[in-house]
Amino acid sequence: MILSAIALTLCAPGPRDNCVVDGDTFWLAGEKVRIADIDTPEINGECPSETARARQARDRLLALLNAAPFEIRRAGKDRYGRTLAIVTNGRGSVGDQLVAEGLARTWSGRREEWCE
Repeated sequence: MILSAIALTLCAPGPRDNCVVDGDTFWLAGEKVRIADIDTPEINGECPSETARARQARDRLLALLNAAPFEIRRAGKDRYGRTLAIVTNGRGSVGDQLVAEGLARTWSGRREEWCE
C-alpha cells in the first residue's frame, strides 16, 4: 500500500492517529507501526544525549513520511501488538535513511545503549 495524501503530526497525549511517536514508531489510520529494521533512541532516554537524539530521530521520521509517498510492507506483529514493517519511499528504506543520517541503528535483535 503506497500512501501519499496523509499528513502526519507529532503524537500528543490521548487517542493517537496519523502521528509519529518516536524515531521508529508511528500511528496510521488506527494502526501502530514499528519500523522493523531499525532501533532509535527513546524519547524518555536514560541520559540527556539520548533524549536529544531521540527528538532528532522523531522529527526526521516525521519529515520523511510527510515529504513523499511511502509504502508499508507489513511483517507481522511484535510482543507489544505493533505492526512490524519495512517502510520505503522513492529513496529506499526509511530506516536505512535514518541510519545513514546517524539517527538510528540497524536492528540487531536487541536494544543497545545510546548514552555515551
